[in-house]
Amino acid sequence: MNAKKNSDPTPKDHASVQWLATSLDSQHPADTADELENLSLAEQLEYIQEMDVEDASESITEMERHDRNALMSQLSPDFAAAILEAMSPDDAADILEDLDVSIRARIFKKLEREDAEEISDLLQFDPDSAGGVMNTEILALDHSMNAQQAINLIRDRVEETEIPYYAYIVDEFRHLRGVLSLRDLLLSPGRTLLKELLHEQNLIYVSFDVDKEEVARLISRYNFLALPVVDHEQRLLGMVTVDDVIDIIQEEASEDMQSMVGAGRDETVDSPWTYSLRMRLPWLILNVLNSAVSAYVVHLFEGTIAQMAILAALMPIVANQAGNTGQQALAVMIRQLAMERFNRKKSWVAVLREAKIGTANGLIVGSLVFFGLFTWTHNLGLAVVMAVALGLDMLIGAVAGASIPLVLKEIGRDPAQASSIFLTTLTDSIGFFTFLGLAAVFLF
Repeated sequence: MNAKKNSDPTPKDHASVQWLATSLDSQHPADTADELENLSLAEQLEYIQEMDVEDASESITEMERHDRNALMSQLSPDFAAAILEAMSPDDAADILEDLDVSIRARIFKKLEREDAEEISDLLQFDPDSAGGVMNTEILALDHSMNAQQAINLIRDRVEETEIPYYAYIVDEFRHLRGVLSLRDLLLSPGRTLLKELLHEQNLIYVSFDVDKEEVARLISRYNFLALPVVDHEQRLLGMVTVDDVIDIIQEEASEDMQSMVGAGRDETVDSPWTYSLRMRLPWLILNVLNSAVSAYVVHLFEGTIAQMAILAALMPIVANQAGNTGQQALAVMIRQLAMERFNRKKSWVAVLREAKIGTANGLIVGSLVFFGLFTWTHNLGLAVVMAVALGLDMLIGAVAGASIPLVLKEIGRDPAQASSIFLTTLTDSIGFFTFLGLAAVFLF
């Protein structure tokens, strides 16, 4: 792609567009997606229409959500349908889910009936569930087959299905009866029936309504390459593969990080600025209201600050230390909730752990500040008040940082949603109140 980077990105004529489209075809879809995202929408349309449909579909799948939606919305329904038919059904469903209803309806009319029905079925599932991320291009093997018949069937159908990491064994009613690795299947005597190979299995699967984060946790825990998805009667519906799980983990980590500070969960640097504004503004307004609480606390002690101006200079130290302590506890707790299934007892024990850490940090930092401030001001009372306030506020910050995600979880909210904003409000207002309150009582 060196020629591409050194040339004028604006297409000169049809020949140059065709040449670049061919060069895009020759590289990995993820790299092609990056190249396309650096082009204008008009250029993307030109290049995509010159690319092979299969390559175009793979590249569009790898594009960022907002760029992908804009591009798919501008394609003709016929071409968009051809692109979606070349994708795996779960990827096609994800793309259609994000499109405007009217555009989605026009594309659906152009899809082959079988593809339309398969994608439509997937759209019925919650996009954040196992059903919403599963791939239905899966080969189920009847338990009455022998090993050789199963191998022959896999060989014949491999182009039509997702990469067969495992052999899923079902009965005549498609109930999942067991899972075999392809290695075990290939090493088995050809005439051995599949049901004889299953033996006693600790069968691990998920139902279609399980949260996708739980699916990712299970695949990570057991080091699977794929996990079967069933309905409530244990009929095989599809599977979630490890590449989907990598996407889920990255997506959830990004969403948690951005939600903590009130940004949009799926926001990127390529998102329309109006979308980012709409996602961020409500939380910024809430932050102003929360900051007003801290300002009111400071106002209550206006007379105290007027008598000793150095208090105003020391206030940010108290707030910053409590805030940083809380952010550390907040990050650890959100990670814990993301990585493991919610356990109420274990989670609140973790709060006690953070309280111990906050106490120890408060004692150490408070002592250092005491000696530093006393050396500077020679005011023993001020140094003691500062050290005590700092220690208390760091304890409060640690407990608040660990507790806020749990409280949000208990009331059914996303534990990461704007948790940093709520934490800042608590640490600032309580920190100022503690420091200035102690100063008012013991210094005057």
